[in-house]
Amino acid sequence: MPFPKQEAGLEGVRILHIMLRVADLQRSIDFYETQLGMRIVRREDHHQGRFTLAFLGYGAEEAETVLELTHNWDGRDYTHGTAFGHLALGVGDVYAAVQRLADSGVRVTRPPGPLVGRDSEIIAFIEDPDGYKIELIERPKCWNVG
Repeated sequence: MPFPKQEAGLEGVRILHIMLRVADLQRSIDFYETQLGMRIVRREDHHQGRFTLAFLGYGAEEAETVLELTHNWDGRDYTHGTAFGHLALGVGDVYAAVQRLADSGVRVTRPPGPLVGRDSEIIAFIEDPDGYKIELIERPKCWNVG
């Protein structure tokens, strides 16, 4: 099925980044780099606004959607609320990825297994250091965690 026609001014539209507020920027960077294989593609310190932005991903920002981690320097706490659900990453083998992540101390909130009602789709959920949920979906042709 083709995508709908783009409206004027929206030609080439795509998702650029997803932003998460984090309590400890370095801890979060370490998690996304070490556990999920992302790399920092850009980092900006905003002294006047007293915050830092770190953009991480699996490729160049010009071509790939990236994750923006925002750290406010005032040390405020954040609540997740009920509107945000999770990030999703495609991996080559959910069972192997979750085993490696669990062995590294990552919290697994839903063990690997079939999606209810769709046995051919294997998923799992983990949490990042700030408690954000990350869904791992088996996609054999995607990048493989581990």
